[in-house]
Amino acid sequence: MDNSVGQQDSDRKKRPARLRSARTLAEAAWFPAVLFLGFLFCFAPALHAPRPHHAEVAVAGPATAREVDAALERSHPDGFDVMAVSTAAQAREAVRDRTAVAGFAAGDEPVLFLAKANGSSLEQALTNAFTQVAAGRSEQLDVRDVAPTVDEDRLGTTLVYFGIAWSVPGYILATTLLRAVTFDRRRKLLSILAVSALFSLVGYGVGLGLGYLPHDPVTLPVAFLLTAAVATFASGLAPFTRQFFPAVGMTLFIVLSIPTSGGVAPAPMLPTFFQYVHTVMPLGNAVDALRSALYFDGAGLLKPVLVLCAWFAVGAALLGLDAHLHRRGSAQPDAGQEVQDPPVDDPSLETPVPTALPVHPHHFGEPDPDLLGTVRDPQERPVRHAAVTVLAPGGRRLVSTTTNAQGEYAVTGLPEGHLGIVVTSPGQQPVVQRRLLRSGEVLRADFTLHDRHTAAREVVGS
Repeated sequence: MDNSVGQQDSDRKKRPARLRSARTLAEAAWFPAVLFLGFLFCFAPALHAPRPHHAEVAVAGPATAREVDAALERSHPDGFDVMAVSTAAQAREAVRDRTAVAGFAAGDEPVLFLAKANGSSLEQALTNAFTQVAAGRSEQLDVRDVAPTVDEDRLGTTLVYFGIAWSVPGYILATTLLRAVTFDRRRKLLSILAVSALFSLVGYGVGLGLGYLPHDPVTLPVAFLLTAAVATFASGLAPFTRQFFPAVGMTLFIVLSIPTSGGVAPAPMLPTFFQYVHTVMPLGNAVDALRSALYFDGAGLLKPVLVLCAWFAVGAALLGLDAHLHRRGSAQPDAGQEVQDPPVDDPSLETPVPTALPVHPHHFGEPDPDLLGTVRDPQERPVRHAAVTVLAPGGRRLVSTTTNAQGEYAVTGLPEGHLGIVVTSPGQQPVVQRRLLRSGEVLRADFTLHDRHTAAREVVGS
C-alpha cells in the first residue's frame, strides 16, 4: 500500500517535468518546423521542373500567329500565350519593351527574337519550343538575342544574386536593430537608410570590379530601395508579430522571395501561383527593375519600382502606427495606475522577450539565465517572495519576478547594456542596483534587505 502511494506521488512529480519538457521542445521546434514546411512547399514546387507557363510571345501576322499558337499548344499545353502583331519589327520591339518574352516572324528564314537578360533557362526553353515550330514548317530557325548581358553574366542570373545580397541582409538588419534598445524609431529608420546606401554602393562597386554588372549608376537607387524597403517593412512588422516575427520575416523574405526571384527559373517559367507571388515580392520586383534599367532601356521599370516603394511606405506606416499606439497607451493609463514617462524603446522590439525563469538545476532545452541572484536579510536568511524588477536605461520595466523559498531569482532575454534592478519586500527598505550586462555573460546581483525603520535606502552602482 505504502509503495503504491509512493509511486503515485512520484508519478505526479514527474508529470509536470514531462509537460515542461514537451513545452520546451514545442517552443524550440515550431520555428524550424515552419521553415521546413515552407522550403518543402515553396522551393520544390516552384523549381522542380521549370517550364513556360502562359509566357507571352509576339508573332508577326495574324495567320502565322494562329498557326504558331496551335503548334505550341500541342507541344507545350498552357505554356505560351500568343499575341499577333503586324510586322517582324513589332515582334522584336515587343521583346525590347518587355510586353513579350519572345517574338517570332515567319518568312524565307523564320526569326526568333529573345533576350538573354531574362535568363538563360528561359532562352533555352524558347529556343527549343520555336525550333520545333520551325521544324514543323520545314524551316531553319534564326535566333537573335536583342538584350545580351555582360560577358561575365553568361546565364543572365547575376542580378538575382546581387538582389539576394541586398535583400536578405536588409531583413537581418531589421532583426539586429531589435536589440538596439537605446535607439528610438527615428534612429532606427536613419540607420536603415544609411546602411542601405552603404550596401548599394559596395555592391555596385563589387559588381563593376568583377565585371558582373553593366556600368550604369541606376543600379544604385534600385539596390538602395530594395534594402531599405525590406528592412523598413520588417522593422514595422516586428511589433505586431512579436515572437512570431522571425518565422514571418524568413517566410516573406527567404522562403517565398528566393524561389520566385527569377534566378533558377525566370518568372514566366514558374507555376502560375508563384508567378503571382513574384509580382508582389520585393526581391522579384527589384530583379525586374534592374533588368529593365540595365538591359531594356528602362522599359517596364515603373511598376517594380512602385512595388518597392509600396513596401517601404507600408513599413514606415507600421512604424508610425506602433508609435501612435504606444503614445495613446501612455496617455491613457488604467485607473489607479501610476503615470510613467513614455517609454523610449518598444518592448515588443526586443528579442528574445525578457522572461522570469524558475530557479532550479538547469534542464536541457531551457534558456540560460542572463541575470540571477539571491535576496537575504542582514542575518543571511533568504527573503521569500521579494519582488525583483529589471528596468531598461530609460526606466521602462522589462520584467518582474519574485524570489523562491531560498531567496533566489533568475531572468533571461535581457538586452545588453546598463540595467536597473529594484528589489522590494513588505516592511523592508527597497534596494536598487545599476549593473552592466555584457554579451555572453551571466550577471549576478545579490541583495540584502534591511528593515524599513532601521536602515537607510541602499543604492549600489555598477
